Amino acid sequence: MSWFPIEIVRGEHNISERESISLPADDILLPVVDILLSIGAVNRIALKSLAGKPTYQILTADDNTLLLDANTGEVISPLSEELALQIANSDFSGNAGNVSATMIEETNAEYRGLIPVWQVVMGDDEDTRLYVSPLTGDVIARRNDTWRLFDFFWMLHIMDYENRTDFNNPLVITASILALVATISGIWLIFYRFTRRDFRWLGFK
Repeated sequence: MSWFPIEIVRGEHNISERESISLPADDILLPVVDILLSIGAVNRIALKSLAGKPTYQILTADDNTLLLDANTGEVISPLSEELALQIANSDFSGNAGNVSATMIEETNAEYRGLIPVWQVVMGDDEDTRLYVSPLTGDVIARRNDTWRLFDFFWMLHIMDYENRTDFNNPLVITASILALVATISGIWLIFYRFTRRDFRWLGFK
């Protein structure tokens, strides 16, 4: 697991450089007061770039997340397949091939986060898959062949063969206790097996 740089395991080497939102002088954003009048109480409003377009990300008072086109006020969440593909393409800096998107309704060995989520296959040599949240538009997970190899050995290392996240599971605790007992008994057997004469170099007489 130490062989690969963690940035490659996480797929960070293929993240495109973030660009700040550039608003033309004649680009009029929807006033925040209009959002409050149409939605009601909110906890947070943030302006973000989504596939190069200004977008309001809103956390409502009941903890729901909405995405609004900052120009028209149109609700664009949950994201369409087309928009998920645009977000993935704008995020990915590698050599993408035949890009496709699938809505994932259940977690699997590769993705164990919040669902539903858009899985976008980039079609590159590393078999990169980006997972895009349909509610926030964020790329919340990146998977590639290096990550899959790393994850396999991580599973063996922590002995969690189902979720691959719990390093305090009963199996690994039991194995560590047995290893400790074997180590202590091995040290005791060394002194039990040999006579004191064998340990004169340690100062025993």
